[in-house]
Amino acid sequence: MQDLVTPALMTLALVAVAGYLLGSIPFGVIITRMATGQDVRAIGSGNIGATNVLRTGRKDLALATLLLDAGKGAAALLIARWLFDSEVAGAIAGGAAFLGHLFPVWLGFRGGKGVATFFGLLLAAWWPLGLMAGAIWLIVAFGLRYSSLAALVAAAVTPMLATLTVPALHLPAPAPILLLSAFTAVLIWIRHHQNIARLLKGTEPRLGARKT
Repeated sequence: MQDLVTPALMTLALVAVAGYLLGSIPFGVIITRMATGQDVRAIGSGNIGATNVLRTGRKDLALATLLLDAGKGAAALLIARWLFDSEVAGAIAGGAAFLGHLFPVWLGFRGGKGVATFFGLLLAAWWPLGLMAGAIWLIVAFGLRYSSLAALVAAAVTPMLATLTVPALHLPAPAPILLLSAFTAVLIWIRHHQNIARLLKGTEPRLGARKT
């Protein structure tokens, strides 16, 4: 990877604002409303992400939401990295986009839980880490049929995977990327506090369940 370069603080602040605005675009709300006339926030859990969009019964809309939510995080990181030739700028833009998805200004700071954006960020920042995290999500999600549990496990394990595999595989993972994975993992756990409570009670809906 490129050498670590740190742009001026004012530049980083502008990068963070641009990343936040990109990440705050609520694709789940926009797509669902345009295709069905419904407000996804009034369906199921009220979340704006792909898992809740799936509860409308439209797999195509859920897939589109998944790709766009992942893509906006990846785009923010890759554009900033390319413009400033800096891992720091990329990580800041990606982290800001993640915050934008969780707390979008357009929706009164009530956004999604960040899972798709999390994976998009990881793949853009350091693709081996993104692939490992995705594999963990798939194993848990399709083994136990709980999307939220899969996200929690993947988020918790990802920073540890990065720390353990970097020396073993001799792969470059600069400190900003490792910090980004830890930062987003903590926020995912915070945003999933209601899911954690339902998992403990045994009332969490399984993957693909339609809830009205």
